Amino acid sequence: MANILVVDDELGIRDLLSEILNDEGHSVDLAENATQARSARMDATYDLVLLDIWMPDTDGVTLLKEWAATGLLTMPVIMMSGHATIDTAVEATRIGAFSFLEKPITLQKLLKAVEQGLARSQANAAPAALATHKPLTAMGDGAVVSLPLHSPVMPADMGPLAHQGFDLDRPLREARDGFEKAYFEFHLAREGGSMTRVAEKTGLERTHLYRKLRQLGVELGRNKRG
Repeated sequence: MANILVVDDELGIRDLLSEILNDEGHSVDLAENATQARSARMDATYDLVLLDIWMPDTDGVTLLKEWAATGLLTMPVIMMSGHATIDTAVEATRIGAFSFLEKPITLQKLLKAVEQGLARSQANAAPAALATHKPLTAMGDGAVVSLPLHSPVMPADMGPLAHQGFDLDRPLREARDGFEKAYFEFHLAREGGSMTRVAEKTGLERTHLYRKLRQLGVELGRNKRG
């Protein structure tokens, strides 16, 4: 789970992005302007920021400059706008923005940009983590070194299998419900409980998907992330 800050002056966009990112299992903070974004960044460290360019008090590019100048630009920032020019996008990238999303933002582009941004965030964090865990070397003269204990790698719970057997000697409705329940449980496990990705994979609207899962008795609490 990642900590993500969404900065946008449009309530509908904030709510939509928050819903999607929460559904992906992330923790999301919201800011409707640069003032709230400044306060949020001072109070917390984020793995990723989605930052609108055109806002009523201070535009996103100016806020990006402030963070870069004060050493607060420690996370990937994805700029968003429906009216930005190429020059604006180039300037934001030069300052330190990770990428740029043009509104209206499609689900696929959003998820891909977030995935890539978080991968960059993890890559940036890796050297710092390694620095705090220096490799231990053998020492002579009978010196004793305490080695960190690593738990043996245990096989992960692979979840439902892709190929399953079904009892066909029963009424059609029962057989169909049994298949559909196993089908959705498989995809929920495969996508880590992400309803957004399951809806995309199965071709269902999320509201229809929720209703279908409840009808089949699929336990959302066990599978759903977030």
